Amino acid sequence: MEVEEVVCLPKLTRVAVCGGTHGNELSGVYLVRELLKAQQKREEEEPMTVMMVLSNPRAMLQCRRYIDTDLNRCFTHAILNGPESDMAPYEMIRSRELNAMLGPKGSPEAVDFVCDLHNTTANMGLCLIAYSDSDWICLHIFRYLQRQMPDTPVRYIHFDVSHKESYSLDSVGKHGFAIEIGPQAHGVVRSNVYTAMKLGVQHMLDWIRSFNSGATFEGGCVEVFTMVKHIDYPRDKETRHITAAIHPQLQDRDFCLLHPEDPLFQTFSGETLRYKGREPLYPFFINECAYYEKGIALSLARKRCVMIPAVRVQTEQEQQQANEQGFASEEEED
Repeated sequence: MEVEEVVCLPKLTRVAVCGGTHGNELSGVYLVRELLKAQQKREEEEPMTVMMVLSNPRAMLQCRRYIDTDLNRCFTHAILNGPESDMAPYEMIRSRELNAMLGPKGSPEAVDFVCDLHNTTANMGLCLIAYSDSDWICLHIFRYLQRQMPDTPVRYIHFDVSHKESYSLDSVGKHGFAIEIGPQAHGVVRSNVYTAMKLGVQHMLDWIRSFNSGATFEGGCVEVFTMVKHIDYPRDKETRHITAAIHPQLQDRDFCLLHPEDPLFQTFSGETLRYKGREPLYPFFINECAYYEKGIALSLARKRCVMIPAVRVQTEQEQQQANEQGFASEEEED
Protein backbone atom coordinates (compact mmCIF):
# COMPACT_ATOMS: atom_id res chain seq x y z
CA MET A 1 0.00 0.00 0.00
CA GLU A 2 1.41 3.38 -1.05
CA VAL A 3 2.01 5.81 1.82
CA GLU A 4 0.45 9.23 1.28
CA GLU A 5 3.01 12.00 0.95
CA VAL A 6 2.64 14.65 3.65
CA VAL A 7 3.22 18.32 2.85
CA CYS A 8 4.98 20.16 5.69
CA LEU A 9 3.99 23.81 6.15
CA PRO A 10 5.14 26.59 8.51
CA LYS A 11 3.39 27.09 11.85
CA LEU A 12 0.58 29.67 11.95
CA THR A 13 1.63 31.76 14.94
CA ARG A 14 -0.19 35.02 14.15
CA VAL A 15 -3.86 35.01 13.18
CA ALA A 16 -6.24 37.95 12.62
CA VAL A 17 -10.04 37.76 12.85
CA CYS A 18 -11.62 40.89 11.34
CA GLY A 19 -15.18 42.18 11.51
CA GLY A 20 -16.91 45.34 10.35
CA THR A 21 -15.04 45.69 7.05
CA HIS A 22 -18.53 46.55 5.88
CA GLY A 23 -20.04 48.53 8.73
CA ASN A 24 -23.61 47.25 8.28
CA GLU A 25 -22.75 43.53 8.22
CA LEU A 26 -23.40 43.02 11.88
CA SER A 27 -22.63 39.36 12.64
CA GLY A 28 -18.90 40.04 12.30
CA VAL A 29 -19.12 43.33 14.21
CA TYR A 30 -20.79 41.74 17.24
CA LEU A 31 -18.71 38.57 17.09
CA VAL A 32 -15.38 40.43 17.12
CA ARG A 33 -16.62 42.60 20.00
CA GLU A 34 -17.59 39.45 21.90
CA LEU A 35 -14.25 37.79 21.17
CA LEU A 36 -12.41 40.91 22.34
CA LYS A 37 -14.29 40.72 25.67
CA ALA A 38 -13.47 37.02 26.06
CA GLN A 39 -9.82 37.68 25.20
CA GLN A 40 -9.54 40.32 27.91
CA LYS A 41 -10.92 37.88 30.53
CA ARG A 42 -8.66 35.00 29.47
CA GLU A 43 -5.72 34.64 31.81
CA GLU A 44 -3.71 31.81 30.26
CA GLU A 45 -1.40 32.56 27.36
CA GLU A 46 -1.24 30.44 24.23
CA PRO A 47 1.57 30.14 21.68
CA MET A 48 -0.69 31.45 18.90
CA THR A 49 -1.46 35.18 18.84
CA VAL A 50 -5.03 35.95 17.74
CA MET A 51 -5.69 39.59 16.85
CA MET A 52 -9.30 40.80 16.87
CA VAL A 53 -9.75 43.73 14.47
CA LEU A 54 -12.73 46.04 13.89
CA SER A 55 -11.83 47.04 10.36
CA ASN A 56 -14.01 50.03 9.48
CA PRO A 57 -14.94 51.85 12.72
CA ARG A 58 -16.42 54.94 11.05
CA ALA A 59 -18.78 52.90 8.88
CA MET A 60 -19.72 50.78 11.91
CA LEU A 61 -20.71 53.90 13.87
CA GLN A 62 -23.07 54.91 11.08
CA CYS A 63 -24.16 51.31 10.29
CA ARG A 64 -23.22 51.84 6.66
CA ARG A 65 -21.37 49.57 4.24
CA TYR A 66 -18.69 52.25 3.83
CA ILE A 67 -18.11 56.00 4.20
CA ASP A 68 -16.44 57.00 0.91
CA THR A 69 -15.66 53.80 -0.99
CA ASP A 70 -15.78 50.04 -0.47
CA LEU A 71 -12.96 49.14 1.95
CA ASN A 72 -13.00 45.55 0.71
CA ARG A 73 -11.84 46.73 -2.74
CA CYS A 74 -8.91 48.78 -1.37
CA PHE A 75 -6.22 46.13 -0.85
CA THR A 76 -4.74 45.84 -4.34
CA HIS A 77 -1.01 46.34 -4.73
CA ALA A 78 -1.66 49.58 -6.64
CA ILE A 79 -3.81 51.14 -3.90
CA LEU A 80 -1.63 50.03 -0.99
CA ASN A 81 1.56 51.29 -2.63
CA GLY A 82 0.26 54.36 -4.46
CA PRO A 83 1.00 57.97 -3.52
CA GLU A 84 -0.43 59.05 -0.17
CA SER A 85 -2.80 62.00 0.13
CA ASP A 86 -4.81 63.60 2.93
CA MET A 87 -7.60 64.01 0.36
CA ALA A 88 -7.84 60.26 -0.29
CA PRO A 89 -11.14 58.51 0.54
CA TYR A 90 -11.32 57.39 4.16
CA GLU A 91 -11.32 53.69 3.26
CA MET A 92 -8.15 54.02 1.20
CA ILE A 93 -6.41 55.60 4.19
CA ARG A 94 -7.82 52.87 6.45
CA SER A 95 -6.66 50.09 4.10
CA ARG A 96 -3.08 51.32 4.47
CA GLU A 97 -3.44 51.40 8.25
CA LEU A 98 -4.68 47.80 8.20
CA ASN A 99 -1.91 46.80 5.82
CA ALA A 100 0.65 48.30 8.23
CA MET A 101 -1.02 46.44 11.13
CA LEU A 102 -1.44 43.03 9.45
CA GLY A 103 1.03 43.10 6.55
CA PRO A 104 2.68 44.46 4.63
CA LYS A 105 0.85 42.39 2.02
CA GLY A 106 3.16 39.94 0.29
CA SER A 107 5.97 40.35 2.83
CA PRO A 108 7.50 37.86 5.29
CA GLU A 109 6.25 40.14 8.10
CA ALA A 110 2.57 39.68 7.17
CA VAL A 111 0.39 37.77 9.65
CA ASP A 112 0.08 34.08 8.91
CA PHE A 113 -3.70 33.98 8.52
CA VAL A 114 -6.48 36.56 8.04
CA CYS A 115 -10.16 35.65 8.43
CA ASP A 116 -12.51 38.48 7.44
CA LEU A 117 -16.17 38.19 8.48
CA HIS A 118 -19.03 39.17 6.17
CA ASN A 119 -22.78 38.83 5.75
CA THR A 120 -24.75 38.50 2.54
CA THR A 121 -28.45 39.01 1.85
CA ALA A 122 -28.23 36.01 -0.53
CA ASN A 123 -29.21 32.49 0.53
CA MET A 124 -25.64 31.17 0.51
CA GLY A 125 -25.23 29.43 3.84
CA LEU A 126 -21.62 29.63 5.06
CA CYS A 127 -19.04 30.22 2.33
CA LEU A 128 -15.28 30.58 2.47
CA ILE A 129 -14.12 32.94 -0.30
CA ALA A 130 -10.45 32.81 -1.27
CA TYR A 131 -8.13 33.69 -4.14
CA SER A 132 -6.40 30.30 -4.27
CA ASP A 133 -7.54 26.80 -5.10
CA SER A 134 -4.18 25.41 -3.99
CA ASP A 135 -3.76 26.94 -0.53
CA TRP A 136 -3.73 23.70 1.44
CA ILE A 137 -4.25 25.51 4.75
CA CYS A 138 -7.48 27.18 3.58
CA LEU A 139 -8.78 24.03 1.91
CA HIS A 140 -8.09 21.84 4.95
CA ILE A 141 -9.88 24.33 7.22
CA PHE A 142 -12.80 24.27 4.76
CA ARG A 143 -13.06 20.49 4.94
CA TYR A 144 -12.80 20.59 8.74
CA LEU A 145 -15.68 23.09 8.94
CA GLN A 146 -17.79 20.90 6.67
CA ARG A 147 -17.23 17.93 8.99
CA GLN A 148 -17.78 19.87 12.21
CA MET A 149 -20.92 21.68 10.97
CA PRO A 150 -22.96 18.97 9.18
CA ASP A 151 -26.25 20.88 9.57
CA THR A 152 -24.87 24.02 7.86
CA PRO A 153 -24.14 24.16 4.11
CA VAL A 154 -20.43 25.05 3.92
CA ARG A 155 -18.88 25.84 0.52
CA TYR A 156 -15.57 27.12 -0.87
CA ILE A 157 -15.63 29.85 -3.53
CA HIS A 158 -12.47 30.52 -5.52
CA PHE A 159 -11.92 33.91 -7.18
CA ASP A 160 -9.20 33.36 -9.78
CA VAL A 161 -7.39 36.69 -9.28
CA SER A 162 -3.63 37.25 -9.00
CA HIS A 163 -2.13 38.14 -5.62
CA LYS A 164 -1.20 41.59 -6.93
CA GLU A 165 -4.79 42.28 -8.06
CA SER A 166 -6.50 40.63 -5.08
CA TYR A 167 -8.52 43.40 -3.49
CA SER A 168 -9.96 42.27 -0.16
CA LEU A 169 -8.66 42.44 3.41
CA ASP A 170 -8.02 38.70 3.72
CA SER A 171 -5.40 38.96 0.93
CA VAL A 172 -3.05 40.84 3.30
CA GLY A 173 -2.14 37.66 5.21
CA LYS A 174 0.09 34.81 4.04
CA HIS A 175 -3.08 32.71 4.05
CA GLY A 176 -6.66 33.82 4.42
CA PHE A 177 -10.28 33.85 3.38
CA ALA A 178 -13.51 35.68 3.95
CA ILE A 179 -16.31 33.91 5.79
CA GLU A 180 -19.50 34.99 4.03
CA ILE A 181 -22.74 33.89 5.65
CA GLY A 182 -26.40 34.54 4.94
CA PRO A 183 -29.11 35.26 4.34
CA GLN A 184 -29.13 38.24 6.66
CA ALA A 185 -30.35 41.74 5.88
CA HIS A 186 -27.75 44.47 6.28
CA GLY A 187 -28.11 46.52 9.43
CA VAL A 188 -29.61 43.67 11.47
CA VAL A 189 -28.24 40.61 13.27
CA ARG A 190 -29.99 37.22 13.24
CA SER A 191 -29.17 34.85 16.07
CA ASN A 192 -28.90 31.74 13.87
CA VAL A 193 -26.56 33.48 11.41
CA TYR A 194 -24.44 34.94 14.22
CA THR A 195 -24.21 31.51 15.89
CA ALA A 196 -23.13 29.80 12.67
CA MET A 197 -20.42 32.43 12.18
CA LYS A 198 -19.25 32.03 15.77
CA LEU A 199 -19.01 28.25 15.38
CA GLY A 200 -17.17 28.63 12.08
CA VAL A 201 -14.55 30.90 13.66
CA GLN A 202 -14.18 28.61 16.70
CA HIS A 203 -13.66 25.54 14.48
CA MET A 204 -11.18 27.45 12.31
CA LEU A 205 -9.11 28.41 15.37
CA ASP A 206 -9.36 24.85 16.72
CA TRP A 207 -7.97 23.49 13.44
CA ILE A 208 -5.07 25.97 13.50
CA ARG A 209 -4.24 25.03 17.11
CA SER A 210 -4.28 21.31 16.23
CA PHE A 211 -2.11 21.95 13.17
CA ASN A 212 0.38 23.97 15.23
CA SER A 213 0.48 21.18 17.83
CA GLY A 214 1.71 18.68 15.23
CA ALA A 215 -1.45 16.87 14.11
CA THR A 216 -1.39 15.36 10.60
CA PHE A 217 -4.47 15.96 8.43
CA GLU A 218 -5.19 13.41 5.73
CA GLY A 219 -5.58 14.37 2.09
CA GLY A 220 -8.62 13.87 -0.11
CA CYS A 221 -11.03 15.58 -2.47
CA VAL A 222 -12.92 18.81 -1.79
CA GLU A 223 -15.47 20.61 -3.97
CA VAL A 224 -14.50 24.10 -5.10
CA PHE A 225 -16.72 26.65 -6.87
CA THR A 226 -14.57 28.79 -9.18
CA MET A 227 -16.21 32.06 -10.21
CA VAL A 228 -16.65 32.35 -14.00
CA LYS A 229 -18.54 35.61 -14.51
CA HIS A 230 -21.03 38.14 -13.15
CA ILE A 231 -24.41 38.90 -14.71
CA ASP A 232 -25.98 42.37 -14.45
CA TYR A 233 -29.67 43.19 -14.38
CA PRO A 234 -31.36 44.13 -17.66
CA ARG A 235 -31.26 47.94 -17.92
CA ASP A 236 -32.90 50.76 -19.83
CA LYS A 237 -30.37 51.90 -22.44
CA GLU A 238 -30.96 55.59 -21.73
CA THR A 239 -31.62 55.85 -17.98
CA ARG A 240 -29.59 52.76 -16.94
CA HIS A 241 -32.39 51.90 -14.50
CA ILE A 242 -32.96 48.16 -14.05
CA THR A 243 -35.97 46.80 -15.93
CA ALA A 244 -36.28 43.37 -14.29
CA ALA A 245 -35.82 41.47 -11.03
CA ILE A 246 -34.46 37.99 -10.33
CA HIS A 247 -37.05 35.45 -11.49
CA PRO A 248 -39.08 33.86 -8.64
CA GLN A 249 -37.93 30.39 -9.74
CA LEU A 250 -34.28 31.43 -9.29
CA GLN A 251 -34.57 33.59 -6.16
CA ASP A 252 -32.93 31.98 -3.07
CA ARG A 253 -31.58 29.05 -5.15
CA ASP A 254 -27.90 29.83 -4.68
CA PHE A 255 -25.65 26.92 -5.75
CA CYS A 256 -28.53 25.17 -7.54
CA LEU A 257 -27.40 24.39 -11.10
CA LEU A 258 -28.66 26.93 -13.66
CA HIS A 259 -29.22 25.39 -17.10
CA PRO A 260 -29.48 27.20 -20.46
CA GLU A 261 -33.05 28.45 -21.01
CA ASP A 262 -33.88 28.34 -17.28
CA PRO A 263 -35.78 31.45 -16.06
CA LEU A 264 -33.29 34.17 -15.04
CA PHE A 265 -35.17 37.49 -14.76
CA GLN A 266 -38.77 38.67 -14.73
CA THR A 267 -39.27 42.09 -16.26
CA PHE A 268 -41.41 44.66 -14.50
CA SER A 269 -43.97 44.19 -17.30
CA GLY A 270 -44.13 40.44 -16.53
CA GLU A 271 -41.95 38.90 -19.26
CA THR A 272 -39.63 35.98 -18.40
CA LEU A 273 -36.02 36.37 -19.57
CA ARG A 274 -34.07 33.12 -19.80
CA TYR A 275 -30.43 32.20 -19.18
CA LYS A 276 -28.62 32.18 -22.54
CA GLY A 277 -25.33 30.70 -21.42
CA ARG A 278 -23.80 27.76 -23.27
CA GLU A 279 -23.20 25.58 -20.21
CA PRO A 280 -24.90 24.88 -16.88
CA LEU A 281 -23.28 26.89 -14.07
CA TYR A 282 -23.85 27.43 -10.35
CA PRO A 283 -25.33 30.81 -9.33
CA PHE A 284 -24.40 32.54 -6.10
CA PHE A 285 -24.77 36.01 -4.57
CA ILE A 286 -28.24 35.95 -6.13
CA ASN A 287 -29.88 39.38 -5.68
CA GLU A 288 -27.24 40.54 -3.16
CA CYS A 289 -28.40 43.92 -1.86
CA ALA A 290 -24.92 45.49 -1.82
CA TYR A 291 -24.19 44.55 -5.44
CA TYR A 292 -26.90 46.64 -7.09
CA GLU A 293 -24.41 49.53 -7.16
CA LYS A 294 -21.77 47.24 -8.67
CA GLY A 295 -24.02 46.10 -11.52
CA ILE A 296 -24.15 42.47 -10.36
CA ALA A 297 -27.43 40.56 -10.18
CA LEU A 298 -25.69 37.24 -9.56
CA SER A 299 -22.40 35.45 -10.10
CA LEU A 300 -21.84 32.11 -11.82
CA ALA A 301 -19.33 29.39 -10.98
CA ARG A 302 -18.09 26.01 -12.14
CA LYS A 303 -17.85 23.23 -9.57
CA ARG A 304 -14.92 20.85 -9.56
CA CYS A 305 -13.04 18.48 -7.29
CA VAL A 306 -9.64 19.56 -5.97
CA MET A 307 -7.32 16.96 -4.51
CA ILE A 308 -5.59 18.20 -1.36
CA PRO A 309 -2.53 16.51 0.12
CA ALA A 310 -2.05 15.45 3.72
CA VAL A 311 -0.47 18.26 5.73
CA ARG A 312 1.34 18.78 9.01
CA VAL A 313 3.35 21.57 10.60
CA GLN A 314 7.08 21.81 9.89
CA THR A 315 9.42 20.73 12.66
CA GLU A 316 11.96 23.29 13.87
CA GLN A 317 14.67 21.51 11.88
CA GLU A 318 12.56 21.57 8.70
CA GLN A 319 11.76 25.25 9.28
CA GLN A 320 15.48 26.02 9.67
CA GLN A 321 16.31 24.16 6.45
CA ALA A 322 13.55 26.03 4.60
CA ASN A 323 14.88 29.36 5.88
CA GLU A 324 18.42 28.47 4.78
CA GLN A 325 17.19 27.53 1.31
CA GLY A 326 15.30 30.83 1.15
CA PHE A 327 18.42 32.81 2.07
CA ALA A 328 20.44 30.90 -0.53
CA SER A 329 17.86 31.69 -3.23
CA GLU A 330 17.94 35.39 -2.31
CA GLU A 331 21.75 35.47 -2.56
CA GLU A 332 21.62 33.84 -6.01
CA GLU A 333 19.13 36.48 -7.18
CA ASP A 334 21.39 39.28 -5.88
